[in-house]
Amino acid sequence: MKNALFELLQQTGDLTWEVILLNLAMSAVMGLVIFLSYLYTHAGTVYSRKFNVSLVMLTVLTATVMTVIGNNLALSLGMVGALSIVRFRTAIKDSRDTAYIFWTIIVGICCGAGDYLVAAVGSAVVFVLLLILGRVRNDGRLLLIIRCARSAEAEVESVVYLYYTSYANLKVKNTTPETVELIYELHRKALRSAEGREESITDRLYKAGRVDYVNLVTQSDEVSG
Repeated sequence: MKNALFELLQQTGDLTWEVILLNLAMSAVMGLVIFLSYLYTHAGTVYSRKFNVSLVMLTVLTATVMTVIGNNLALSLGMVGALSIVRFRTAIKDSRDTAYIFWTIIVGICCGAGDYLVAAVGSAVVFVLLLILGRVRNDGRLLLIIRCARSAEAEVESVVYLYYTSYANLKVKNTTPETVELIYELHRKALRSAEGREESITDRLYKAGRVDYVNLVTQSDEVSG
């Protein structure tokens, strides 16, 4: 039993220059596919050129580790222990970036293990799905920010409610002894319903008096990046 376990721990694969170069070359090709997919599915400030290059490098590095491990159980356990101390603290700007990281790791594992067909077919399916769904974005939130005198608070709230009805939700109310700042979250329907009106919400609020400023801010994926 001890001899069988020792042989299992010492078992290694036969690595040649051809195998090593083929694994790394295929991982680089698959990494470039991931690079192109990230390039086409990200735009504006969400796109990070450094992160995109890192995806290619991560694919090749994962394939390198898998090539070294091979079918050596002892070496694989040592690699798991060594890599477990690595901590990534870079903030993810887009939730899709997590999927790309997993994609690179999986492709690297497949190429390092010599399963090029699995890596190619899986990457092709993911590539097509991301081309179709990659441009899907959340509708930007619209924030209406109003600063007025505290004595006009009730009147301003009444104007906003009558203008946008149920499409304006009060999210934040900041107050001082003299002024109050109201922040409303508006639905897209609120703007569409106000398009045909002759008088804008800004004009109505300033007519109410004692209003310092009115701001309309859009929060979207681009801002979060």
